Amino acid sequence: MRTAAVVGASLAGLSAARSLRKQGFDGRLVVIGDELHRPYDRPPLSKEFLAGTLGETDLSLEAGDEDLAAEWLLGTRAVGLDHAGRAVRLADGREVRADGIVIATGAAARTLPGSEGLAGVHTLRTLDDARALRDELARGGRLVVIGGGFIGAEVASTAYALGLDVTVVEVAPTPLAGPLGPAMGAIVSALHADHGVRLLCGVGVKGLSGESRVDAVLLEDGRSIPADIVVVGVGARPCVEWLEGSGLELDNGVKCGADGRTNLAGVVAVGDCANWYDPRAGHHRRVEHWTGARERPEAAIATLLAGGAVAPGVPRPPYFWSDQYGVKIQFVGNATAADSVTVEAGAADHRDVLAVYRRAGDPVAVLGMNQPRLFMRWRKQLAAASS
Repeated sequence: MRTAAVVGASLAGLSAARSLRKQGFDGRLVVIGDELHRPYDRPPLSKEFLAGTLGETDLSLEAGDEDLAAEWLLGTRAVGLDHAGRAVRLADGREVRADGIVIATGAAARTLPGSEGLAGVHTLRTLDDARALRDELARGGRLVVIGGGFIGAEVASTAYALGLDVTVVEVAPTPLAGPLGPAMGAIVSALHADHGVRLLCGVGVKGLSGESRVDAVLLEDGRSIPADIVVVGVGARPCVEWLEGSGLELDNGVKCGADGRTNLAGVVAVGDCANWYDPRAGHHRRVEHWTGARERPEAAIATLLAGGAVAPGVPRPPYFWSDQYGVKIQFVGNATAADSVTVEAGAADHRDVLAVYRRAGDPVAVLGMNQPRLFMRWRKQLAAASS
């Protein structure tokens, strides 16, 4: 392999580029990114960066002396993959020919239909998104967050600390029930009420009102929630439209094996756009976690350099964290695999629980709220049990 192209210049793409060099690839390395920015850390965008306590230089994922000897093609979007010609087509008309291709185009925030062109309406996925939202929050006012997931909850927490009047609207009866299950989702989302943030559950959003700028969120039950700023946090979609017609198997992202291998030779997928086979779960999963974007490219690159399947080993259980209202929330494993969950330390009322999810008596996931030491012990046990 003489040339490798990494399509996507965020954490997963950078991790893939690093793994290529670490595993001995000394050929031409091209990294393509649709943003103008060099790789940066996304988790602080909804927290410290939005609050103004962290600057843009602090977000950099690259060390000051790091040199991957790569060609960086930034501010240009990939629009097509010609597998037969081993080429990635770019929006500016250029083509990048490569022997090995890493798909790392991530995911994009879902938008609210009908909100296009209405000032005061934001999504939060990129640095530019965070810049725009930070400027708006600095003016204060009434914020409505649509979606009670982790991004929405973190934005609500940050805005509350900045002194805004905050309302969170969630269509599900219990926020975070998907990743945490209903019982623990209710405990974590109770942090909103603890701090005087209104949480409206079990009701959908009908639309927004306002001429040039949003002035209210219209709910399906007929209520109208006044709003100066709206943040739409209703999930993300994998950025794989550009791969349609390429022959690559697409199914909620790029379908691939546990080792990142796709159905096309010389093409692997990593990060938020990869729908990878999880041998522990027994099915494909697309997991949008920071740790996965950092760790999983190593196996995918080993596969790419080997020119075929390699034994990737059993991946570590997915792990993510969140900071809300001064509470550190950590989770590892898969809550949907559990048939029971018990609080084994702390108390729900004190928001310092350590909860263990089990299936047939065996632990499959762990949740910690302000229980970092105990949580890390359980995380190690879970990893050891599944290896």
